[in-house]
Amino acid sequence: MSAILIAFGMTVFAGLATGIGGLIAILKKNPDDRFMASALGFSAGVMLYVSMVEILPKAIDHLSTDHGVKNGNWWAILSFFAGIVLIAAIDRLVPTAINPHESMTQDTPELQARRQKLMKMGTLTALAIAIHNFPEGFATFLTALDDPTLAIPIVAAIAIHNIPEGIAVAVPIREATGSRLKAFNWSTLSGMAEPLGAVIGYLILLPFLGDTTLGVAFGMVAGIMVFISMDELLPTAVATGRHHHAIYGLILGMAVMAVSLVLFL
Repeated sequence: MSAILIAFGMTVFAGLATGIGGLIAILKKNPDDRFMASALGFSAGVMLYVSMVEILPKAIDHLSTDHGVKNGNWWAILSFFAGIVLIAAIDRLVPTAINPHESMTQDTPELQARRQKLMKMGTLTALAIAIHNFPEGFATFLTALDDPTLAIPIVAAIAIHNIPEGIAVAVPIREATGSRLKAFNWSTLSGMAEPLGAVIGYLILLPFLGDTTLGVAFGMVAGIMVFISMDELLPTAVATGRHHHAIYGLILGMAVMAVSLVLFL
């Protein structure tokens, strides 16, 4: 029992790091257009880089194990675009006229529309990151259960790269609702998919999880995150009128995620 509790505690720690990212995102008192463009570009950079460099290659590796290299790549491609189709359908079905905060009733229609779009963007980002964190939490838990010493650097690396993911969730939620607390709560909640993945994976999914299941899941998550970045985050960042700040943020987000992923090696 103690080994299980230690492994679960390490998984919770890694997941809570998204809350640190959320805290960083809400520290600035009055974000201007430059901050918003940079932060949204940063979020897009994080999601694009991690999708194409980490998640999609993982999908190919898992699927190639069961189906061979060529067929595994085809399965990964199909999963990737299936994820894009899925999130595009969800994007169409989610109503844009969601009132995320009561104080918006006094805003202009243009400001209300912007906040509604940001709220939907933040919700979809949180969903994508939560789905991504679910199998990650399961893998972290199993590693820690087998060898806590081996798991320590893995947990540290996951925690570090969860920080920018928390920022990606918190920035649009804060701007949409005007609430720092909600932004922090949403970013933290998205990270709690890691311990949830540990519990559900250990109790229920362990007998059913194979390379094909994980590969398809990773491929779809990569597609979902790329779509959100290209369809929501980047256009909104550019719409602030601070195109260069959006690109600088995009590159910085990629760089931060690249460094955090090297810690896994």
